[in-house]
Amino acid sequence: MKCPFCGDLENKVIDSRISKDGRSIRRRRECLICNRRFTTFEHIEEIPLMIMKKDGRREQFSRDKIRMGINRACEKRDISIHVIEEMIDDIERELMENEEKEFPSSLLGEKVMTRLNDLDGVAYVRFASVYRQFKDVGEFVSELEQYIKSKKSENNHS
Repeated sequence: MKCPFCGDLENKVIDSRISKDGRSIRRRRECLICNRRFTTFEHIEEIPLMIMKKDGRREQFSRDKIRMGINRACEKRDISIHVIEEMIDDIERELMENEEKEFPSSLLGEKVMTRLNDLDGVAYVRFASVYRQFKDVGEFVSELEQYIKSKKSENNHS
């Protein structure tokens, strides 16, 4: 590490501490030439997750965008913000653990729908109606019927 005072590369680490958020390490160093001390931070270099949109555009993964969609679907439902944040954390963690760093938006939408399906039927159908862009009431009813069948099937296997 280059000394910010004299520019020499000879220094030693005096103290290392993990940051409060646990995502970086703070190192206190002393230059062996000028004996001055300075602080450096070591961070993990993260490759941002990219989402491939249906129209071919790519945009960076956004927790806020997912949160807005889920919040709309869960509006006036008895679902806490804590549960929604955990859902978003789980989805982001799944994506980060994957070797790929680019995902089709359809995968992201399906992950959200799967979790909403397990959480709340009304929120699931609301999200599905926007995500799948239902053209008419028939498509909406069809999705609702599939949801009801899957829930009955789950209850029969329990």
